[in-house]
Amino acid sequence: MKRMLRDKANYKVLEGLLTSLLSKEIRIKALLESESNRQYDENKQNRVDILAENREGEKILIEIQNETEDSYFHRMLFGTSRLVSEYLRKGQDYGKAVKVYSVNIVYFDLGTGDDDVYVGTTEFRGLHTGTLLELPKSWAEKYNASKVHDIFPEYYVLRVNNFDRWSRTPLDQWMYFLSTGTIPDDATAPGLDTARELMRVDSLSPAQRNDYYAYLDSMVSARSMMETAHNEGRWEGIQKGIQIGMEKARIEMAINLKKAGVPLATIVATTGLSPEEIERF
Repeated sequence: MKRMLRDKANYKVLEGLLTSLLSKEIRIKALLESESNRQYDENKQNRVDILAENREGEKILIEIQNETEDSYFHRMLFGTSRLVSEYLRKGQDYGKAVKVYSVNIVYFDLGTGDDDVYVGTTEFRGLHTGTLLELPKSWAEKYNASKVHDIFPEYYVLRVNNFDRWSRTPLDQWMYFLSTGTIPDDATAPGLDTARELMRVDSLSPAQRNDYYAYLDSMVSARSMMETAHNEGRWEGIQKGIQIGMEKARIEMAINLKKAGVPLATIVATTGLSPEEIERF
């Protein structure tokens, strides 16, 4: 899970989790390095901090905590406060403060409650009337915020320990995966299809995984050679040689995947060979 969320080559898993949690489409622009990550790394055993930036410039801090920690709420506060201050340069207008989402995936009973997902926002209500303090329209337009709480950090706590309820709801499907490490075939939540494929590759032995990645590299190389040959007018001859090599690579890959017990459908999708061809090996 940590590796999949950190994957800089493919943000689909991370985007799927955040889209399901925040109930809005999230597109990751980059994974960032936080000053607090570098300076306080020695205090973060059993937890991984992932700092991401979406295309709107908002910052998303994701923490995974495996062991009970009675000061965890305080660490959540520290993490968001530090992040806001890091991205507000000295002398810069306070209106430039970044929006921060703190997503906390915890495998212990953080607090006392009967829900699995908790959301924390900042609101200001009248002491006597109970009415909500609102942003003036001009401020809302200036800061692209419809409510006061849109400016402040938002906290999400996912208490995934022992979550075993499968449903059609994307967030429940993600909670089930975070808790059990498995993805049923009827999963529809964004990002879980990519996570399933990554898990299948992880199930291979080191040697088989190397073969798999070598096969993917050969496919990329073959496409590049085809394009080059076409551009140079030597398409037909080189194409024939490349096709022979690719066919050999596909067969070798299919044999290794079959020995590893990978499902037939996965071998077909990976190699492009027919089920009948694979059964002959």
